[in-house]
Amino acid sequence: MTASVEVIDAEATVADAAVLLAAADIGALPVCRDERLRGMLTDRDIVVKVVALGKDPGSTKVSDIIESTEVVTIGADDSVEEALRTMKEHTVRRLPVIDGTDLVGIISQGDLAQNLPEEMVGDLLEAISAAP
Repeated sequence: MTASVEVIDAEATVADAAVLLAAADIGALPVCRDERLRGMLTDRDIVVKVVALGKDPGSTKVSDIIESTEVVTIGADDSVEEALRTMKEHTVRRLPVIDGTDLVGIISQGDLAQNLPEEMVGDLLEAISAAP
């Protein structure tokens, strides 16, 4: 798990988010509003939902493009097996880690690949790659 997590405010612009993603050399940001996790924003979201549609990243707010569905998370005390199951079930590559309502980290497919046996990671990669 990565404990020091960059976050973006839901009211920030997509351009601000892109700068933060590039500066931190990361592909996703937890989106917060009123100090609560509201969603996840990926570099792919920016390309598909803003750039490809000709929207202005400087005036489009992050809140305009994040999914309005519930954020898939994992609890700080949950097991690695639970994280794997959750990633497979929801076909996500990253999970925000929360303690109560506090964001305490993020766990990625890469984190798991570096720390788990190949067969466990292979199942996860297969499940995520097979998703539409």
